[in-house]
Formats: sequence, structure tokens, C-alpha cells
Amino acid sequence: MQCENFSVPQIEEILKTNFSDASGIRLLWKGKESFQSIFEAVRNAKKFICLVFYIFRNDETGNALANILKQKSIEGVQVYVLYDHFGSFQTPIRFWHELSGAGVQIKASRPFKWTSPGHYVHRDHRKLIIIDGEKAFTGGLNIANEYSGFHLRIKGRGWRDTGVMLEGPIVQDLFAHFEKSWRLWGGKSISNSPATGANNKKGIAAIPVFVSSIRSRRRMRKLLYHSINNSTKSISLTTAYFIPSRMMLETLEGAVKRGVKVRLIVPDISDVPIASYAGKASYTRLLKAGVEIYAYQGEILHAKTYLFDDCWSIIGSTNLDFQSLRYNDEGNVGIYDKGLGRQMAGVFEEDIKKAKKINPDEWRNRPFIGKFLETFCALFRRRL
Repeated sequence: MQCENFSVPQIEEILKTNFSDASGIRLLWKGKESFQSIFEAVRNAKKFICLVFYIFRNDETGNALANILKQKSIEGVQVYVLYDHFGSFQTPIRFWHELSGAGVQIKASRPFKWTSPGHYVHRDHRKLIIIDGEKAFTGGLNIANEYSGFHLRIKGRGWRDTGVMLEGPIVQDLFAHFEKSWRLWGGKSISNSPATGANNKKGIAAIPVFVSSIRSRRRMRKLLYHSINNSTKSISLTTAYFIPSRMMLETLEGAVKRGVKVRLIVPDISDVPIASYAGKASYTRLLKAGVEIYAYQGEILHAKTYLFDDCWSIIGSTNLDFQSLRYNDEGNVGIYDKGLGRQMAGVFEEDIKKAKKINPDEWRNRPFIGKFLETFCALFRRRL
């Protein structure tokens, strides 16, 4: 196999599902190029389009995609849109009505209910597009200007995110996850589902890591710990929100003690300051243990990618925080391949060039107000 220390059967046992094949994989990590690929695939759809997104805004990017979806629906393509009620709360009802009026089928996941308001903490944070059962896109991208780079014309500050385009049998597995969610939130069975066995060309080993229950979230956490514990050379973590549990801290410390090079890239400036401060409360301990921490400069970092020994990768929507790992529905793909691992490592090194390494001595001497905010915000870390 690709790495002696990682085993396909072990990963399958953890996730209780099987690896599939991807006949084609393309990393998407430059905003404008990513959306060009997505929009082109949607325009070329012949049978059906399935989309699930945490955020779908009615800004220039959202309206541009909505117009394409309307046109495809008019042409006879079946279009299904599932959006998270909380994440897309600011998107007006009129926007959805216009899509529906053009024949697009729409459902909201995780809606607020007065009878159980506490359940609103659970959010559908997944990002997934299925085109004709042949192509799939997933990752950290949402449908909004900050992700596509459109707003750079106005504000001059973009977001750095990562997605992946997949082809081959893995698309059928991802479609199954979409249809399950679609039916859960009131949608009818999708008649244009991809044919079983279509595009059965052998390729790169890939596995869906989609979670939507207590049990599946536990499996996701177990997979992360397994991946860290089985790494022997390097661990490269990129996450928008880093609020580690005590077990995560101990696991990362253990990896460094084994001689593994552990590097973490986090945002220098976060769109959620309270989460950033809560995460920074763990930096002193990690730096002391030998973990290298880099603060990404310039763009706002929103990517969630995890690379172990340059051969086992996890790409998707899951952050290393309590909200992602214990409350959200999340969507990721695990890819077991050295070739993709090298690409991931290359992207990581490019991000390192745009990041500032946190110096342990300088960190200890940071201003008191920062230390106070870290301690205070960390009190709420289990809700961030």
C-alpha cells in the first residue's frame, strides 16, 4: 500500500464504510479558479445537479450561480438545493422563491423549532455538489463573494479555502449521502440517480467521511486520532478554527515525542474572534511541546485540510473545534494516495510562505490583554 503505517482495512473499520475509487482528483485552492471550475461543471450538467451548502448568499456570487441553476432547470435538468437554515439565515425568502419558481427543488436543513430551540446548535456545515453522478465537488467553500474572490474588486481582501473535484465511483457514494439528507429534510427520492456501476474505472482510493449523528461524529474524531497516532514522519494541519480538546492536545504532544514533525496553520485574523482567542489559549502548551504554529497572513484562512505522512489526506468542512467535531453535520473525503499527498504538501508549503511562525519566546511576552481574552474566551470553548 501507499504507507505501511496506514491501512485501508483499519480506516474502513473505524468509519464502518468502504473505500471507493476516484478516477480523477483535482485540488481546488485558488478562489477564482475553484469557482470557475464549479460554474463550468454546473453549466455543462445534462441530467441533474445536487447542491448542499452551509452558506448560500444572495450576493453577486450567489446570484450568478442561482441564475445558472434557473437556466438549467428551464432546460429540463433536475436541480436540488439543500441549504443550512442557520448558515443561510440572512438570505431572503424571496431568493429561494425565485429559484423555486424556476423549477429548482429546495429544502432547508436543521431548521429552527420553537419546540426544541437547543437543537439549533446542530448545523449542516457540509459543502457538496454532484453533477450528473459523474463529478463531485466538496471542501470548505461556501457560495458567497468572500470565497469566490468577487469582492476583491471592492474590499481587496479574500479568503483562502480548499476544495476538491472528484470523478469516478466515489461520486456515487457521495450522491448517496446527499440523497439521504435530501429525504431526511422532506425531499422525495431523486429519480435521476446515477446508475450503479457507472464509471467503474479503478483509480485512487478515496472514502467519504460524512457525519450527521453522534455515532458518526465519534467515528470522525476516532479517525483523526488514529491518523495522528499512526503518523511516523509528518503531520500538516490547516484549519480555520482550532479549539483543541484535552485529548487532542495530548495526542499532538505524543506525536512530537515520537519524533513526528507537527505543523499547524491557523488564521492570523479570524472572522470569528472569540473562537480565535479560545484556540490561542492552547498555544503555549503546544509550542512548549514542539508543535510548530503558523499564523496565515493576508487572506482570511478558511481551509480544513489534514495531511499525514504525505500519503493520507482528509479534505472537507471539518474544523478542529468543538462545534465541528461534536455538533455539526460535516462532509469530508479521505484520500489515500502519495501523488495527492505530494500535491497537498506543496499547497501546505505555499501557505507556510504566507504565514508567520509563532516564536515561543515572543508568544510568552504577548500583551496582557491578549492573555486575558484567551483565558476568558476559552471558558466557552465547548460551544465554539
